[in-house]
Amino acid sequence: MSTSLQPPHQHPGAGEPGVRVLDNPAWAALTGPHRHLAEIVGSAARYLSGVSPFVAIADAADPRSWADLATLVGPGNSFALAGAPTLPDGWSTGQSGQGVQLVATSLRHAADPEAQRLGPADVPEMLDLVARAQPGPFLLRTVEMGAYYGIRRGGRLIAMAGERLRPPGWTEISAVCTDEEHRGQGLATRLVRHVAAGIRDRGDTPFLHAAAVNTNAIRLYESIGFTLRRTTVFHFLRVPGEPRP
Repeated sequence: MSTSLQPPHQHPGAGEPGVRVLDNPAWAALTGPHRHLAEIVGSAARYLSGVSPFVAIADAADPRSWADLATLVGPGNSFALAGAPTLPDGWSTGQSGQGVQLVATSLRHAADPEAQRLGPADVPEMLDLVARAQPGPFLLRTVEMGAYYGIRRGGRLIAMAGERLRPPGWTEISAVCTDEEHRGQGLATRLVRHVAAGIRDRGDTPFLHAAAVNTNAIRLYESIGFTLRRTTVFHFLRVPGEPRP
């Protein structure tokens, strides 16, 4: 493995039993609670088409995981991968970005009477909000990953949040976004607390990811009870070779 990338950094307590699953949460989710949404080849896994662009490998230091990943994704095809500190020869990085992982340590969770459960029928509205607010990847079937909730004004969806990765014992809060015209009203915080209430009710602990450059969001999450656990890196990679006809 020759291409070096900035390795993840773990903060104190990150290696405690029960927390280490968050070192590779996509793999733990795809081979665990989200197995029904997964395609798996040996030591590589990805979400079904339209669910999520993320793939995962069991061990970034094992060449067999990369070989399985190439078989799964196919030559010449691109995908998103988190947390790999190095790449094998011939693999190219289209784009990389630094991220942070935070876990709920003192978050107050509370059901919100205005939060409405969102489902497949709401996907067009959800995609429209995502296009305006840009919270990160959200596809036609992402809503199948967990419970999503929104707040409407005048019948229009203006804020939402939901569940994404589900490694055993944990659930990621994701797609937290608010329409620009309605920001500063605490809607995102209310929805995060509401989603967290459902996560806690089934015995899981909430966690989330954010871009390292999104310092405002990180400060908000820390102010409501999340603690920075580790930094990581997100890659958009291309499998060596030409796409199959």
